[in-house]
Amino acid sequence: MTTLYLFGSAAPPVADVAKVIEDAQARGFDVCLGLTPTAARWLDSQLGQLERLTGHPVRSDYKMPGEPDVWPKADVILFAPATFNSINSWALGLTHDFVVGVVAEGIGKQIPTVAMPCVNAAYVQHRQFERSVEELREMGVTVLYGEGGFIPNQPGQGRPEGYPWHLALDAAERIVTPGP
Repeated sequence: MTTLYLFGSAAPPVADVAKVIEDAQARGFDVCLGLTPTAARWLDSQLGQLERLTGHPVRSDYKMPGEPDVWPKADVILFAPATFNSINSWALGLTHDFVVGVVAEGIGKQIPTVAMPCVNAAYVQHRQFERSVEELREMGVTVLYGEGGFIPNQPGQGRPEGYPWHLALDAAERIVTPGP
């Protein structure tokens, strides 16, 4: 079975992560769920259910030195939804959050990685965001942003139900099962 690390930041689509896990499992993925600390707080009442669903602990913190890894090795990482803060932190190498640390290290370990932001149109006016997306792409990350990926809404007009999860899972699946 192919191991997918599914990572999420605190953006409204993270509330649908149980459905996404089920979709990923139906595609043949063994899913390990990692969340930023804020996303973990948002989903606090569901963490037990999510652990049962994946069969793995949900992680949002770094392990202590000497503690064994509790997840199998990743074949592919999907970071979605990835917030403005997470995208910029990752591109700049600021690894204060567990999931950002794993994806940053994943570049060096050459773990195929897909990211799909979830940001509003006001955030993307900040020049660092476009720089960060480009930097991640240059490091080999598949960033689903713009045509064929996530397209920002105006502030306050987000539609979490319209977040294109299927595009993110399709991209992760393509990476691990390349076509002819």
